[in-house]
Amino acid sequence: MTTVVPTRPARAASPAQPAADRPAPSERRAGRLLAAPFLVIYLLFLVGPLLVGVVLSFFNTTTVKSGLGDFVGLSNYHEVLTDSRFWESMWHSVLFTLLTTPPLVVLALGVAILASRIRRGRLFYRIAFFVPYVVPSSVVTLIFLWMYTPQIGLIPKVFGAVGLPVPDFIGSTSGGWTAVVLMTVWWTFGFNFVLYTAAIQDVPADVYEAAAIDGASPWQQIRHITVPLLGRTTSLVLILQILASLKVFDQIYQLLGGGPNQSTRPVIEYIYDTGFTAYRGGYGAAATMVYFVIIVAISAAWYGLRRRRATGSAARAEDS
Repeated sequence: MTTVVPTRPARAASPAQPAADRPAPSERRAGRLLAAPFLVIYLLFLVGPLLVGVVLSFFNTTTVKSGLGDFVGLSNYHEVLTDSRFWESMWHSVLFTLLTTPPLVVLALGVAILASRIRRGRLFYRIAFFVPYVVPSSVVTLIFLWMYTPQIGLIPKVFGAVGLPVPDFIGSTSGGWTAVVLMTVWWTFGFNFVLYTAAIQDVPADVYEAAAIDGASPWQQIRHITVPLLGRTTSLVLILQILASLKVFDQIYQLLGGGPNQSTRPVIEYIYDTGFTAYRGGYGAAATMVYFVIIVAISAAWYGLRRRRATGSAARAEDS
């Protein structure tokens, strides 16, 4: 008796991509032409200055004389890495980030949730919360300088009315940090608010309706539906806010000038002072490159963490 061994049918070859799905040469040329203006601006104003900064960091360039100056190799980088003033200013930038990131994320999330549940005047509240973000920093600084003025300012009067000690907003270190944090939170939380508002609009209304039918209260809906579904948006808002806070310069420079006694000077103001006040262009370029590497490292760490989480989520979904 002959035994017949069944064979696995041959796998059909995947058909080639239809020619209709491929972009035509004219479409590819049109895409390149549309992208060309952005690429030119990107190369001229981002990549170009970065390359110039890398070159300047190896010379003792001064901003009061033409030319690169003498080649000094890595001595500028060695001086930056061993300069206590650089690391002190770096700590000020980190401290500002630690003070501003939590309220700017939590406040934006809370206000966006509340604004999404308002039935009347929703557009008005959205515009009102976002408008401060588009006001120039110099205008915001002048407004808050007036409000911080002792005895006649609005904010000292509010502190006194509720029985809190009125800090010296301009003349002390702790008061200066309080002043710049309050101003920054009021001024910039509108951007995060818009991101959360857009994400909340993508949450299906059917989910809330089903939860309401099951007896979930509004607070339970926010806690168990809205906040978990906004996890990816919160991750994005968090990293964007950290990077923005680390790059703080204008509000501290205009409000406090890095004072008192440089106790609030962030790293970008330190780079500005060394490059354009002390006229040490090469040293300022080296400090900029060091700071640039730190920012890139933070961004790369966040990207790697996001990819690892996404891979882990996909693996768990396949196992289930």
